[in-house]
Amino acid sequence: MQSYTIGQAARLLGVSPDTARRWADAGRVVTHRDEAGRRLISGRDLAAFAVEVGQGAHGEDGEPYTSARNAFPGIVTAVRLGEVSAQVDIQAGPHRLVSLLTREAVEELGLEVGMRATARVKSTSVHIDRA
Repeated sequence: MQSYTIGQAARLLGVSPDTARRWADAGRVVTHRDEAGRRLISGRDLAAFAVEVGQGAHGEDGEPYTSARNAFPGIVTAVRLGEVSAQVDIQAGPHRLVSLLTREAVEELGLEVGMRATARVKSTSVHIDRA
């Protein structure tokens, strides 16, 4: 399972590294240390936390986040596989994006909860790029 540094988690959540550290220090998100002593957050824990804090999140200047060119980098928070179709949820800062795609596409991309991905929105379609 992929893990993220405090800085990487902060970027995915759309907050400063100091804010992410304070959340970790307060026990809001569980961290562990790697061999180099860096604090890491497991992808699954970060995905769950992203959903929790994603509602109503804003940038440091108080403005809501926006995306450039309709790209929403974030973290996969849910993957639901059917026989033919699939649903993938991505939390990108304050934005929760849901993509309906084929099961085959999800399997080819190797999408799973906790990994980075970018949702690209065009009209009413959401495309996912594996990060």
